[in-house]
Amino acid sequence: MLNKYARAFFTRVLTPFAAFLIRRGVSPDTVTLLGTAGVVAGALVFYPRGELFWGTIVITLFVFSDLVDGNMARQLGRSSRWGAFLDSTLDRVADSAIFGGFALWYAGNGDDNVLCAVSIFCLASGQVVSYTKARGESIGLPVAVNGLVERAERLVISLVAAGLAGFHKTFGVPGIDVLLPIALWIVAVGSVVTLVQRVVTVRREAAEADAAVAAPPGNTPGSTPEGTPGNTPGNASRNSGATS
Repeated sequence: MLNKYARAFFTRVLTPFAAFLIRRGVSPDTVTLLGTAGVVAGALVFYPRGELFWGTIVITLFVFSDLVDGNMARQLGRSSRWGAFLDSTLDRVADSAIFGGFALWYAGNGDDNVLCAVSIFCLASGQVVSYTKARGESIGLPVAVNGLVERAERLVISLVAAGLAGFHKTFGVPGIDVLLPIALWIVAVGSVVTLVQRVVTVRREAAEADAAVAAPPGNTPGSTPEGTPGNTPGNASRNSGATS
C-alpha cells in the first residue's frame, strides 16, 4: 500500500527538487551515494547513543534520496541496469545501518539483549526478504506478490516508532519509549510472514514455468514461458530493488 500510494505522492512532490539538481549538474548516482552516506551516519552516530529522535530526523532527510535519484534518472532518460544495481545494493547498506544502530543501542546503554537480538533478526530477515525477490527474478520468475512488510513498511514502522520513542529522552515524554520495541517485534514477525509469502509464490511460479516447458508444443495452457513477465531488459529500472 505504501509503495503504491505514498511513493507516487512523494515522487510528485520531489520532482521539482530533482529537476533543480539536474540543472546544477548533479548525477543520480551522486544522490544515491550521498543519501546512503547520510542514512548510515544518522543511524550509526545517533542510534547507538540513544539519540533516537535526532537520528530519525537525519535519516528521514536522507532517505528521500531513494525517490529523488530515480526521479532524476527518469527525467534524464538514463534508467539503466547499473543504476538499478547501485540503488538496490545501497538500499541494503542503509537498512543494515538502521537496524544495526538499534542493535548497538540495546547491546550498550539500552541494556536489553532480547531487543538487541530482535534488531539483528530484523536486519537479517530484511536482507533475506529482498534476496528472495531478486533471486526469483534472476531465474525469470515475476515473483508477483505484495508482501505484508516490504522495505517501505519496514522503514516507516521502524523510523516513526524510533522518532516518537526519542521524545522520551529528548523531551521527557513518559512511557512513549515502548513504541520502538513494539515496532521491532512487528517488523520481525511481518518479515517472516513476507518471507513465507515470497517463498510460496516462487515455488508456485517455478512449478508453473517448469510444467509449461515440459508440456508438448501446442498443448501449453495460457502463456508460454517466453510470455511470462520476468526481469527482462525492458523491465529494468533504477528503482527495481527499492521496494524489496
